[in-house]
Amino acid sequence: MKSKRLKVFNIDEAGFTLLELIISIALIGIIVLIIAGAMRLGFRSVDSGEKKIESLERMRASLNIIDSQIQSEIPLTYDDDEGGRKYYFKGEREFMQFPTNYSIWGGEIGYVTATYKVEYGDNGKQVLYASENIVGMEGKRDAKLFDAYEMIYFEYFFKDPTEEEGKWVDQWTDDVNIPEKIKLHLVEGTRDLSIIIPFRARGSLTQMPSGSTGFRPSMGEE
Repeated sequence: MKSKRLKVFNIDEAGFTLLELIISIALIGIIVLIIAGAMRLGFRSVDSGEKKIESLERMRASLNIIDSQIQSEIPLTYDDDEGGRKYYFKGEREFMQFPTNYSIWGGEIGYVTATYKVEYGDNGKQVLYASENIVGMEGKRDAKLFDAYEMIYFEYFFKDPTEEEGKWVDQWTDDVNIPEKIKLHLVEGTRDLSIIIPFRARGSLTQMPSGSTGFRPSMGEE
């Protein structure tokens, strides 16, 4: 008669204990949270990078528009009510207007009157708008060039004939001359991005014969 042997069953050898199971679940949860956080951070970085690229591209395009219009400025004049002659150019700290042969929408299509005006946006930041009027026609178009800046303003280079050095002013009051160049300020915090753009074609009413339109060809033109 064969004897039967009883085998003792050890629970430690059969699988995980409850404590080990809890620790394993906790570790898996921590790993999942880390991976999810890394993925979320990666998505945010990509989104932030795309927004920054879009912002830089918009700034580049806006600066190109301003540069093209200012350098294509035409010093046209008009007769005022008192029989005198004045330039169409107007320059203030947050406003500038001048005739140019470069249009934002049409390129080089002929003379348009470009107007730059600084206003406040819904978020309290300043916004620079550009608008155009085709000379001799009604109606205008508007475009937003810059926004989300704490301060946007213009300065104009003024040089008196009796002075050796000129100075920057935020309002142009000279009726017989056009500034040599303008300076656009884009201020955000302590950072002031200043862009200087020269006028290619300039005029002076003190040097023009009667009946002149005020236009003097720039270098390279005939």
